[in-house]
Amino acid sequence: MKQFIEFLPIALFVGVYFYTKDIYISTGILMAGVCVQAGYEYGTTRELSKQTLVIFCVVIIFGGATLLFRNQAFIQWKPTIVNWIFSLTLLGSQFVLKQNLLKKMLGTQLTLPDHVWFNLVMGWSLGFFIAGALNLIVAYGFSLDFWVSFKLIGGFATTLIYISITIAYLAKGGYLQDPDNPTDQQ
Repeated sequence: MKQFIEFLPIALFVGVYFYTKDIYISTGILMAGVCVQAGYEYGTTRELSKQTLVIFCVVIIFGGATLLFRNQAFIQWKPTIVNWIFSLTLLGSQFVLKQNLLKKMLGTQLTLPDHVWFNLVMGWSLGFFIAGALNLIVAYGFSLDFWVSFKLIGGFATTLIYISITIAYLAKGGYLQDPDNPTDQQ
C-alpha cells in the first residue's frame, strides 16, 4: 500500500497534465498529492520518513515557485533536486559522519562486508546523481510532453536499472546466498 501511495502523486500529475495540458494545474495536483501522501504516512505511523519529508518539502517549495512565478522550470528541476539531495546525503553520511546509510537501513536484512556496503553507497550515490542529470537533459532537450512522460516512466525505469545492477553486483560477489541454508553454499 505504501508504494501505491508514494506513486499516486506522480501518476495524478501525469494524468492531469495529459488531460488538461496545463502544467500549473498538474503542479497543484502534485502538491495536493504529496500532502495526502505525507498525511497518510503520518496517520498510519505517527512519523514521516526522511525520504517522504525531503520529497514533500521539495515539491511544496518548487511547486509553489512554479505556481507563484508561472514558470515550469521550477517543477522540472524538482526531480533533479530530490535525486541530488539523496546523492549528497549518502556521500555526506559516508565521508563526513563516517556512517554508511545503506548499511544502517538494510543491515538487518543483508550481511555484507564493509567494502561492499561502501561500493553500494558509491554506486547508489552515482545513480542518484545520474538520474538528476538525466532529468535536466530531458527537461531542457525535449518537449514538455516528453518530460512529463519521462517523469512517470523514466524515474521508475532508472530505479529498476539500479536495483538490477545492485542485485547483479551482489550475486556476482556471492553475497546473496543465505548463510542459514546449506543448499546455497556449494
